[in-house]
Amino acid sequence: MIEIRWHGRGGQGGFTASKLLGASVVLYGGKHALSFPSFGPERRGAPVLAFTKIDSKKICDRSEIRKCDFIVVLDETLFSENFFDDLKYNGKIIINSANQETYAKYDSGKITVVDASSIALKVLGKPITNTAMLGALVAVSDIIDLNAVLKGMEGFLKGELLAKNIEVVERTFLQCKEVAS
Repeated sequence: MIEIRWHGRGGQGGFTASKLLGASVVLYGGKHALSFPSFGPERRGAPVLAFTKIDSKKICDRSEIRKCDFIVVLDETLFSENFFDDLKYNGKIIINSANQETYAKYDSGKITVVDASSIALKVLGKPITNTAMLGALVAVSDIIDLNAVLKGMEGFLKGELLAKNIEVVERTFLQCKEVAS
């Protein structure tokens, strides 16, 4: 089972990214998925968690994820060095930050840094980084094909919002692929 934990703040769309990934995997990736949030009082800016579980068989375990294949951090102020303890053997952390140097001290095989906020601001006009971080996750993992995610987004977004978010996903995906090569 592939297990992903999303760390964000209310209003950043962490749970939406989790749902987009889960739906894309189910509809176009030929696997089972489960996406669910965990948060306290619902207010903009409060820390929130979302979880995505993906497997080739039906998923019955609805518990929160402790040991992760991927930890996606939409807001770098939520990053903790303890996240490395929460990774499975080949796990990775994907973090939104404009400050690559801040994370240079960590194993580059365990952490990917992408400036998702700049991409979101440029394309969407808002620092909503969920689809940018979804693009980064797709780029650094073998979870699902990029085109499957883009098709999956069509079920949730429409018109100009869909077009802009597809651009965000593609830009972040390509940026992460360039850095990896």
